[in-house]
Amino acid sequence: MVKVVYEVVEHDGGWAYKFNGVFSETYPTREAAHAAATRAANEQRVPGRTEEIQYEDGQGNWRSETAAGNDRPVTEVVDKKAP
Repeated sequence: MVKVVYEVVEHDGGWAYKFNGVFSETYPTREAAHAAATRAANEQRVPGRTEEIQYEDGQGNWRSETAAGNDRPVTEVVDKKAP
Protein backbone atom coordinates (compact mmCIF):
# COMPACT_ATOMS: atom_id res chain seq x y z
CA MET A 1 0.00 0.00 0.00
CA VAL A 2 1.20 3.50 -0.82
CA LYS A 3 1.92 5.91 2.04
CA VAL A 4 1.56 9.66 1.45
CA VAL A 5 3.32 11.90 3.98
CA TYR A 6 2.58 15.62 4.10
CA GLU A 7 5.35 17.60 5.79
CA VAL A 8 4.56 20.92 7.49
CA VAL A 9 7.55 23.23 6.97
CA GLU A 10 8.55 26.89 7.11
CA HIS A 11 8.22 28.34 3.63
CA ASP A 12 8.25 31.75 1.96
CA GLY A 13 7.84 33.78 5.15
CA GLY A 14 5.18 31.53 6.65
CA TRP A 15 4.24 27.86 6.79
CA ALA A 16 3.25 25.33 4.12
CA TYR A 17 2.90 21.63 3.69
CA LYS A 18 4.70 19.71 1.00
CA PHE A 19 4.53 16.34 -0.64
CA ASN A 20 7.03 14.91 -3.06
CA GLY A 21 8.92 18.23 -3.20
CA VAL A 22 5.84 20.31 -4.06
CA PHE A 23 4.73 23.07 -1.66
CA SER A 24 1.17 24.09 -0.87
CA GLU A 25 0.19 27.71 -0.63
CA THR A 26 1.77 29.59 2.28
CA TYR A 27 -0.16 29.93 5.55
CA PRO A 28 0.53 32.50 8.28
CA THR A 29 0.91 29.93 11.08
CA ARG A 30 2.14 26.39 11.57
CA GLU A 31 -1.27 25.48 12.94
CA ALA A 32 -3.05 26.71 9.80
CA ALA A 33 -0.66 24.77 7.55
CA HIS A 34 -1.08 21.66 9.69
CA ALA A 35 -4.88 21.94 9.50
CA ALA A 36 -4.70 22.30 5.69
CA ALA A 37 -2.37 19.30 5.43
CA THR A 38 -4.75 17.27 7.59
CA ARG A 39 -7.65 18.17 5.28
CA ALA A 40 -5.60 17.13 2.23
CA ALA A 41 -4.58 13.87 3.91
CA ASN A 42 -8.19 13.08 4.79
CA GLU A 43 -9.31 13.74 1.20
CA GLN A 44 -6.68 11.31 -0.10
CA ARG A 45 -8.30 8.48 1.87
CA VAL A 46 -11.82 8.98 0.44
CA PRO A 47 -12.73 6.19 -2.00
CA GLY A 48 -13.82 7.09 -5.50
CA ARG A 49 -15.06 5.26 -8.58
CA THR A 50 -13.16 2.50 -10.32
CA GLU A 51 -12.16 3.85 -13.75
CA GLU A 52 -9.99 3.10 -16.72
CA ILE A 53 -7.07 5.52 -16.93
CA GLN A 54 -4.46 6.27 -19.59
CA TYR A 55 -1.07 7.79 -18.94
CA GLU A 56 2.32 8.24 -20.57
CA ASP A 57 5.16 6.45 -18.79
CA GLY A 58 8.72 7.73 -18.38
CA GLN A 59 9.77 6.15 -21.68
CA GLY A 60 7.05 7.91 -23.67
CA ASN A 61 4.77 4.87 -24.01
CA TRP A 62 1.04 5.21 -23.43
CA ARG A 63 -0.41 2.80 -20.88
CA SER A 64 -3.98 1.86 -19.93
CA GLU A 65 -5.02 0.34 -16.63
CA THR A 66 -7.91 0.08 -14.24
CA ALA A 67 -7.63 2.34 -11.20
CA ALA A 68 -9.62 0.85 -8.34
CA GLY A 69 -11.63 3.50 -6.54
CA ASN A 70 -11.08 1.82 -3.19
CA ASP A 71 -7.27 1.64 -3.59
CA ARG A 72 -6.45 4.63 -1.40
CA PRO A 73 -3.13 5.46 0.27
CA VAL A 74 -2.30 5.57 3.94
CA THR A 75 -1.69 9.21 4.87
CA GLU A 76 0.27 11.02 7.56
CA VAL A 77 1.01 14.63 8.50
CA VAL A 78 4.34 15.47 10.14
CA ASP A 79 5.81 18.76 11.33
CA LYS A 80 9.41 19.50 10.36
CA LYS A 81 11.50 21.90 12.38
CA ALA A 82 13.09 24.85 10.64
CA PRO A 83 16.75 24.27 9.60
